[in-house]
Amino acid sequence: MSKQNLTLMTDLYELTMMQGYFKNKDKNETVIFDAFFRNNPCGGGYAIAAGLEQVIDYIKNLHFAPEDIDYLRSLGIFEEDFLAYLGDFRFTGDVYAIPEGSVMFPREPMIKVIAPIMQAQLVETAILNILNHQSLIATKAARVCYAAQGDGIMEFGLRRAQGPDAGTYGARAAMIGGCVGTSNVLAGQLFDVPVSGTHAHSWIMSFPDEYTAFKTYADIYPSACILLVDTYDTLKSGVPNAIRVFTEMRQAGIPLTKYGIRLDSGDLAYLSKKARKMLDEAGFPDAIISASNDLDEYLIDSLKVQGAKITSWGVGTNLITSKDQPSFGGVYKLAAIQDEYGTFIPKIKLSENSEKVTNPGNKTIYRIYDKETGMLKADLICLVDETFDEQESLLLFDPAEPWKKTRLPGGSYTLRELLVPIFKNGECCYTSPKVMEIRKICQQELATLWPETKRLVNPHKVYVDLSQKLYDMKINLLNQVSER
Repeated sequence: MSKQNLTLMTDLYELTMMQGYFKNKDKNETVIFDAFFRNNPCGGGYAIAAGLEQVIDYIKNLHFAPEDIDYLRSLGIFEEDFLAYLGDFRFTGDVYAIPEGSVMFPREPMIKVIAPIMQAQLVETAILNILNHQSLIATKAARVCYAAQGDGIMEFGLRRAQGPDAGTYGARAAMIGGCVGTSNVLAGQLFDVPVSGTHAHSWIMSFPDEYTAFKTYADIYPSACILLVDTYDTLKSGVPNAIRVFTEMRQAGIPLTKYGIRLDSGDLAYLSKKARKMLDEAGFPDAIISASNDLDEYLIDSLKVQGAKITSWGVGTNLITSKDQPSFGGVYKLAAIQDEYGTFIPKIKLSENSEKVTNPGNKTIYRIYDKETGMLKADLICLVDETFDEQESLLLFDPAEPWKKTRLPGGSYTLRELLVPIFKNGECCYTSPKVMEIRKICQQELATLWPETKRLVNPHKVYVDLSQKLYDMKINLLNQVSER
């Protein structure tokens, strides 16, 4: 599924621009493009990088097959010399990226592409499609997991996702963001992640009565016996029948390992508290109470406040679609063009909206940590040729309001460069970790954020600053445009 040729998964204008470059420019002119986003999704304080492995697969498999060329010829807008060029097309450039599972913030490059202009232009659409989707779902999952306060979150959204790819790669991203498992069996196979599930109301309804349905299920799956108790009446029928089955299992000497009930409707706070009391009084204090039913981070947070006795959560529609914000908003902008002497000439995009003015030049990102606590203090976007000495003081300032400044004393902070090389001269030089390893990286990254940044509403903003050299370059370019 991840190895297919997606070369034609692009906007038509990428190809029409490529033909224009082919006819009117040096097709080997090297440029730099940055992919970044302007606002954290869901009103949050951070985003989670996800999707890089699929970007790598896309670039590795980038080529125009004969049937692709035939289709483009049939459109009647591409000339034969250009189509012949596409027949030998391969990616030969460099790619740098923020690794998957990393915390990231607005305006800093998720991916930097340094390549001949035609190559760099073509990959725009697919890169954004992949990163925008998976980073969005990973971020949403991290928020849901934060609200659960350590309880396990199961991703249950496949049937509500916008298509097979969204369901499967969304499950991958949700695992990166912190989910403990998914109901999606294909995702389990492809990405080696835990899969889990119980049974539906139809299972209960297919038997003569609820007890028989529960008993039959327990006989088949004694070590994974989570019973759905709200098909008829949760407290008068479902929970009592579940207790009856658990009692019979204990009397038969069957170990009660992973067992409990699932609630899928009604007042989850009230029902879970009543069910907990019934289970405890019957001698099953370790029975799991799981819940589903249109959950998201806000509802989970509210149920926690209400004292709900739920310890496992199945989250579907609102997670797999990121229902409250169904798009990530990443963009891909030209940052520099290399001249005949090998120097990158910075480029800047202006806008009536100040937040849409781009950061020019060949850039990298340094993450700044407090040396004593290891907590994240800020990110610094700078030019690639800049160096910093952790033993010297570091002046940070807000690029939007540069009079707001902070000076970090030498020795009080540490730096880590975020962008790592992925492709060099068209060859992949990076090995993607497995999804569960990326999930662990994500947990470590989230642990460096202060609780104020992770809160669901009105989070504290993490500052993304520009170096003085980059800031001066940006202001000079703005002044040059103004003078023209």
